[in-house]
Amino acid sequence: MAASPSFTLLGARLRVASLSRAQAFYAGLLGLDPHAARPGELQLRAPGSALPLLTLVETPGAPPAPEDAPGLFHLALLVPDRPALARVLRRLTEAHVPLAGLSDHGVSEAIYLSDPDGNGLEIYADRPRTEWPGRPGQLEMYTRRLDVPNLLASDPASRAAGLPAGTRLGHIHLRVGNLAEAERFFTGTLGLDVTVRGYPGALFFAADGYHHHIGVNLWGVRPGAHATGAAGLDTVYVSAADATAARTVLDPDGNRFAIAPP
Repeated sequence: MAASPSFTLLGARLRVASLSRAQAFYAGLLGLDPHAARPGELQLRAPGSALPLLTLVETPGAPPAPEDAPGLFHLALLVPDRPALARVLRRLTEAHVPLAGLSDHGVSEAIYLSDPDGNGLEIYADRPRTEWPGRPGQLEMYTRRLDVPNLLASDPASRAAGLPAGTRLGHIHLRVGNLAEAERFFTGTLGLDVTVRGYPGALFFAADGYHHHIGVNLWGVRPGAHATGAAGLDTVYVSAADATAARTVLDPDGNRFAIAPP
């Protein structure tokens, strides 16, 4: 029997300017199941799941977060396999959704886009761990052009579909003001390991041998810039094996992590 994970990303809470607009994107386009929560909030679940994957909280009039301030770079939804990723790509293509990128990272294949509030979103599928470049503890992630024909060929039925059952929050990527401070927080407070140092201006952290649960970067961050009142990340919900009680902590840039025991 496989050991239980020591660290799990359970979900995230996002600020959006309009719930109806965000629901049309996440539920109507991507296929997540919407469930009413408190007034001004909406929970989104993967098909067949009883737990929220994303919680949207409406902040009317909130502008998109500035791209030069610390905060959310993207959140990443992990689908179960390559055919599922191919079906999502067909769905986005048929809907003429603008894409920010299509990348092969060695450990995974990924689609990049933004939601209507400018929140970065990655939808990806992992490669088997035996195929990851490098070795455990010294992974060699890279960014290359995704072989789209090869990906689409993994789904012989050539179907278009939204996010399937089994979709979960795979990782969170943040813009930060200081890499050393971020490393102290994510290794010390959250107990993660540094898995990749090879990207200039970035670090990646994970538990249990994963390629990364958290990524951080300095790319384009301007000293003193802030995203107060903007759309973006509100809270990341985490399960940690060493947590003895629920608690909430802030990283050095003010991102909130709600940590609970398994």
